[in-house]
Amino acid sequence: MKQLSSWACTPARTRGRLHPEAGGGARGPRDAFQRDRDRIIHSISFRRLRHKTQVFLAPDGDHFRVRLTHSLEVAQIGRAIARALGLNEDLTEALCLAHDIGHPPFGHAGEDALEAALAGKGGFDHNGHTLRTLTLLDSPYPSWNGLNLTWDTLEGLAKHNGPIHEPQWALAAADAEFPLELDSWPSLEAQVAAIADDIAYDNHDIDDGLRAGLLTLDQIMAVPMIAVAWADVQARFPGVGAKRLTGELIRSQIGLMVNDFIGETRARIAESGVETVDDVRRAGRCLAGFSPAMRDAERGLKRFMYANLYHHPSQLAAAASARQVVSGLFAGYVADPGLMPAEWREALPAEEPWRSRHIGDFIAGMTDRYAIARYLEVCGTIELPEGF
Repeated sequence: MKQLSSWACTPARTRGRLHPEAGGGARGPRDAFQRDRDRIIHSISFRRLRHKTQVFLAPDGDHFRVRLTHSLEVAQIGRAIARALGLNEDLTEALCLAHDIGHPPFGHAGEDALEAALAGKGGFDHNGHTLRTLTLLDSPYPSWNGLNLTWDTLEGLAKHNGPIHEPQWALAAADAEFPLELDSWPSLEAQVAAIADDIAYDNHDIDDGLRAGLLTLDQIMAVPMIAVAWADVQARFPGVGAKRLTGELIRSQIGLMVNDFIGETRARIAESGVETVDDVRRAGRCLAGFSPAMRDAERGLKRFMYANLYHHPSQLAAAASARQVVSGLFAGYVADPGLMPAEWREALPAEEPWRSRHIGDFIAGMTDRYAIARYLEVCGTIELPEGF
């Protein structure tokens, strides 16, 4: 591993775990952040991401991305950036791999349905549910709840998008048990993970949209940064068919964004004068980000993707069906909790809001296909859009 910068997180200076553990031993010579990464990879909640929506709901095509493949791609981008900036690669990778663990089935459509179902009971937020899953619900160890991840990893997951002054109930509960200083900025590793997520889905969603036929090359040329990159790719590979060049376009875009991000972040760090990770947390602003020109270009790309892919009529129809599945399941389990599996039924709290939140926990952990199967069992038939 490259020599770490003075502002990087290090295992030697970790703030530890909620439940102290004996160091070393029979499970290999790994440091604290490497253990966090491995615990995430080996968890049930991580494995479930292979059947959770990224862009296309319950995709029937083998080549579309799901939450699992997206998380792996984010980790690859995040680790490369961390190496260039002298940050801790293992902590960055752990944050990238775990950042979407709290997503319910059907992505944002499922989240909207759970938020509505839990209105008046605290609502639902996928980021807070990531912390709830990793600190309570996914409990493979005999001595404590959750994965017992380090403070540094939990902090980064809690506030990778910046300080949180009014945490939703799930995040507030995790913070109450193991205070995460939610009102400060997170480590640079967490800031890198947040942007690596943006870089990954900004570009890979184009790839999936083209593959699905919901976007065309002519359409995406309306985005200036894409048009410039496409002209460059064509000039470098004259005579090569458009289908073969699409992958090169995506790779070029990622490279441009990564290089811009690294350069701008280095400049911000130098200008800020930070010397330690605590200085980063006290900086009062985000130190990792795009240059103003790339920031504006990236926002333009996002606007295009919302207008032409995320809000495409076929996507909206699928989202409506997804919300029906999730809201139907919630109503069905509220009416008859006996329909839940025994381990969930037996642990059902008697009092609200925890009773409803428990049902929400069960549904949030479902994969797309499991949710559809349970809906058919609990609620009856449903007409699903083609390819769902």
